[in-house]
Amino acid sequence: MERNIYEFITYLRDVKESSPNTIQAYQNDLKKLQLYLEKQDITSVTKISETSLNSYVLNLEKEGFSPASVSRNISSIKAFFLYLLKKGKISKDPSERLKPPKVRRKAPETIDIDEMNLLLNQPDPKTPKGIRDRAMLELLYATGIKVTELISLKLSDINLKMKYITCEGKNERSIPFGRPAKEALEEYLAIRQKAFNKQSSNILFLNTSGEQLSRQGFWKIIKGYAEAAGMEGVNPNRIRQTFAIHLLDNGADLESVREFLGHNDIMSTQQYLTKNHKNSREVYQKTHPRA
Repeated sequence: MERNIYEFITYLRDVKESSPNTIQAYQNDLKKLQLYLEKQDITSVTKISETSLNSYVLNLEKEGFSPASVSRNISSIKAFFLYLLKKGKISKDPSERLKPPKVRRKAPETIDIDEMNLLLNQPDPKTPKGIRDRAMLELLYATGIKVTELISLKLSDINLKMKYITCEGKNERSIPFGRPAKEALEEYLAIRQKAFNKQSSNILFLNTSGEQLSRQGFWKIIKGYAEAAGMEGVNPNRIRQTFAIHLLDNGADLESVREFLGHNDIMSTQQYLTKNHKNSREVYQKTHPRA
């Protein structure tokens, strides 16, 4: 089984081009499954049955794993066995009827407009770092993109004249942004080459060494400004939720918000609630507080 897991992880990395975090999660989940099955004297993928997988899921629940963790494990298991089936390693998928536990979604938390403005005004506009951070925060709130998408943006992904960004990858899409984000980006781009671009990188946002910012590094930046503003529980996910809720509160329709967020399934967007569909630029300008 270990060899099969290795081949699956290689497939995720080289063919699917999954993120390092995603690959690590799959690897951890499948390693856990492997160790459990070995204790049951099951070492070959052809010997794994629906019953043994159900026993494993029950064991996770007995060990106190949250419904969300169990669901993620089941998702990893299903992806693994689907891969094996497609590769002809097994003749039947034992995970086909595995069902995740129902997870109660927490209502999305939002940051009100005054608090959001306070956070956006924390970076020092007199320093290169402050100018960069202001541009990142403005763009994050203006577009609702994920941290991994923000730190992966290239110079060519920004269209300042038309005021939109292009997010590449699995959920490729174009997202408009407003005047404050445009002005913050222009200010940053004016100093980027001299202050940050020590390695001729085409990545938009760079650290002081001229390298791409890490996900953890950006989380620390947000945490620092939130603490300076006296705000608790602020993180990139909450800013993304705030982006969606502020649009909907101002009359944007669910389908437009789904497109902006890059959700494949509108059910994921429904947690934010809504109404009907228009041109994306028109929707954005009428509904985003900083358009």
